[in-house]
Amino acid sequence: MPKIVRLSTLAPLALLASVQLVMAAQGPASREAFYRCRDASGQIHYGDSKPPACEGLDTEVLSEHGMVLRVIEGVASRKAREQREASEMSARKERDARLQRDRMLIETYLTVEDIERLRDQRLDLLDSQYRVTEQNISNLRERQERLAQQIARFKPYNDKPNAPSLPDHLAEEMVTTVNSMRVYQETLEKTRAEQADIKAAFSADITRFKELKGIK
Repeated sequence: MPKIVRLSTLAPLALLASVQLVMAAQGPASREAFYRCRDASGQIHYGDSKPPACEGLDTEVLSEHGMVLRVIEGVASRKAREQREASEMSARKERDARLQRDRMLIETYLTVEDIERLRDQRLDLLDSQYRVTEQNISNLRERQERLAQQIARFKPYNDKPNAPSLPDHLAEEMVTTVNSMRVYQETLEKTRAEQADIKAAFSADITRFKELKGIK
């Protein structure tokens, strides 16, 4: 009676033997044995441990057969890599922000007129704020003139021997008025700058919207 061979038993044994043959042909695994680096003057340094002269430099880790297994990153290489990664990250963020802005334009507006309408609304609001601030400055200037007339009767602004000393409340009111005028003037300048920024931003949005929509 012929002998029955069970493949389920022999197959794993054959596979194990094949793996062992391949490993034997490749030889023992390479191990780290030497370190090598080149300094700024071009001199090469070796050692069975990392040489002190290689500190901070790119250092190759070699096998016992002289093959490079890995490279220990030096200070200059690390900084260059970090700068490159930072630049790549910044570029990715700019690209993502641009894509998000494009998506917002398409999803928010239907026509160029919609963008222009929102722009005009914001500019009108700033114009109203600007006019209120100008009126406040005008009122403060009138107050400053009245205070100046009153202060002129007192020393040290009046040269008459019998002129009384300047009352504290008048001096304080003049200082407060001048400071308030300065604050409102700064507000005017900020409003002008904001108006210019809004015009530039909406102009860019309109241009980009036309590009996305294929509008000439």
